Amino acid sequence: MGMGNGWTFEGQPAALGGGAVTLVSGGSFCVSSRNGDIYPGSAQGVYYADTRLLSQWELRVDDGRIEELQVLPAQPYHARFIGRAAPRPGQAESTLLVIRERYVGGGLSEDVTLRNMSAEPAGCVVTLHIGSDVCDLFEVKTHRLHWAADVVTAADDRSLRLFSATKDRGVRVVGGAGSTRVLPVTSPRMLIFHVVVPPRGEWRACLQANPIVDGVESEPWFSAHGPPESAWSARRMVEWDRQSPTVRLSNASLAGIVRQSRHDLGALRLFDPEHQDLPPTIAAGAPWFMTLFGRDSLITSWLALLMDPNLAYGTLCRLAELQGEKTDPLSEEEPGKIMHELRYGARQDGFGGGGHAYYGSVDATPLFVVLLGELRRWGLYPGAVDHLLPNADAALEWIERYGERDGLVWYRRKTDQGLFNQGWKDSFDGVNYADGMLARPPVALAEVQGYVYAAYVARRHFAKEAGDTRTERRYAAKAARLRADFNERFWLPDRGYFAVGLDQDGHQIDALASNMGHCLWSGIVDEDKAAAVAGHLLSPRMFTGFGVRTLAADMGAYNPMSYHNGSVWPHDNALAAAGLMRYGFVEEAQRIATGLLEAAHAFGGRLPELFCGFDRAEFSVPVPYPTSCAPQAWAAATPIQLLRVLLRMDPWVPGGKVWLSPALPEGFGEVSISGLPIAGTRVDLTAWDGAGDRDGAELTGLPDGITLIREPRPPATAALEA
Repeated sequence: MGMGNGWTFEGQPAALGGGAVTLVSGGSFCVSSRNGDIYPGSAQGVYYADTRLLSQWELRVDDGRIEELQVLPAQPYHARFIGRAAPRPGQAESTLLVIRERYVGGGLSEDVTLRNMSAEPAGCVVTLHIGSDVCDLFEVKTHRLHWAADVVTAADDRSLRLFSATKDRGVRVVGGAGSTRVLPVTSPRMLIFHVVVPPRGEWRACLQANPIVDGVESEPWFSAHGPPESAWSARRMVEWDRQSPTVRLSNASLAGIVRQSRHDLGALRLFDPEHQDLPPTIAAGAPWFMTLFGRDSLITSWLALLMDPNLAYGTLCRLAELQGEKTDPLSEEEPGKIMHELRYGARQDGFGGGGHAYYGSVDATPLFVVLLGELRRWGLYPGAVDHLLPNADAALEWIERYGERDGLVWYRRKTDQGLFNQGWKDSFDGVNYADGMLARPPVALAEVQGYVYAAYVARRHFAKEAGDTRTERRYAAKAARLRADFNERFWLPDRGYFAVGLDQDGHQIDALASNMGHCLWSGIVDEDKAAAVAGHLLSPRMFTGFGVRTLAADMGAYNPMSYHNGSVWPHDNALAAAGLMRYGFVEEAQRIATGLLEAAHAFGGRLPELFCGFDRAEFSVPVPYPTSCAPQAWAAATPIQLLRVLLRMDPWVPGGKVWLSPALPEGFGEVSISGLPIAGTRVDLTAWDGAGDRDGAELTGLPDGITLIREPRPPATAALEA
């Protein structure tokens, strides 16, 4: 994922501070301290439409800050902050409990309760300090703030309006009376309540932050005018729970991890409020990537198919709408290209407000075709898949006209505003040689050739089913030729692994990196090389005990605390595990899966975007990466994909087959999935780890004409013939 001025990656996001609490809903989010306050001068805030609408939100009682006692998360968009005010005059202990009930979505809604635990009335002044710098999300996360100099505060009898005319954005904060009907007094950047809390009684107030975007004010999705459960976001989560397959695991730790994954994926879904009938897409992650990313959303949708194929359908539809039509070097748009990132902020670099797309990734375009082919394999949304086939053909045409050179697909940014590296390791130093020197584009990445190969195979299958023999033969030949070129040009025979890529001179970028795990996943690796690849991935140089490092420990650029040069990324490992299982390396895939799930347990049930690549022998628990996103989409989808990998479940509905041959590690116990969508119906699956009286799996509800095959899918080399 890219970040920075324009679209250039310029370092890591701003730190949020220890113990930060993040709430998300759709494309909006709130980051605060654990007492509920948002402090100025930090990266905390309330964000909507890629703009920080609130940069300060501090609640004080008699000018004293609230002391945190506990945070009770309820939903991704809802939390309860429990704290206490300072002791009353003459008292050693606090007698004022403060409860903040916060809902985030299209703004913020917060109910504040003061509970008096003493036997005499408590007279106090409650103040809410408010600030809005109207900064763009990119500016905040890269510490390059451009404060709007014209933020004007206007007050009336119960609200404050902070608005920048140059950015046409701002916020109105409304203070409503609670049970005691005490209305606030307004002053510059402050709401003031003069209250008396009765003995053993309570005082309540309703606070609401209404976003103003492009000059239009709107209420938050949760507002004081209705119960929280009737809000749009709440209803969406209830619907998600009702429609998603039910996963039950007898192992309590695994059950908690999968439950958290499901919870996070539901929170990261993106809906169009004006077209609520459209399927959802998914944001890349909170807090900095609450928007649609081509690569991230496509891979997440593929990883999460076992839980919700609707994400794949919605993501494909939205990306098809945004598919490139013209040539624009600033946005890197080209006909047929799938976009990298969609943003809505009022930018300082020439990109104005309103949705604007950036197309600077080399891998989203083939991945679009790969995901469409996977929906075909599952027999889902056949009408929509056929409807999107012209978009897949346009994507393949982009590969041939713009991406391809000498039979391989390359990247190089169009201007100095673009991302320097345009694969998934898109940091400026993410692609390097074994000695640590940086590779300079144009670069042909190993995993991208695999994605293109898989896209050709998928298109060949579409043509075969349509009886289009000419197109079938064309893409079969292209896939076979690319596979042969890849295995010849990227293989390092003296080292037994694939190069990360080829540089501008066609020389091998010879670092030992995790990218080749993706090549196993796509099936581009020749079988006679797969064992060596598997051996390197699970070697002490790369495998930490919790996962595979992005870069081997003896490489020149290795740093286990870096973003892409020695850290462990869960999604990277999930694809490697899928590739290992595809080639028949069962024990190796199990080691990666169990290591990641043990890491998830250590992180409280939620896998972060990435974590440090220290060896488990040195540190017995995984070491967090400070600015890692959580929840993050493809990390959240990783446990779902690991389940599929270990179940060895692979539908091929057009061929009338479903392969199912579980390889659950001992201790997994029983796995049950009810309501799994396949071929337009829902099936039920139960599998056992073989430790007790039962082994294997059962699959019930398959439609007529589809045969259950109780063995693994054939090896990857059979992909062109399957």
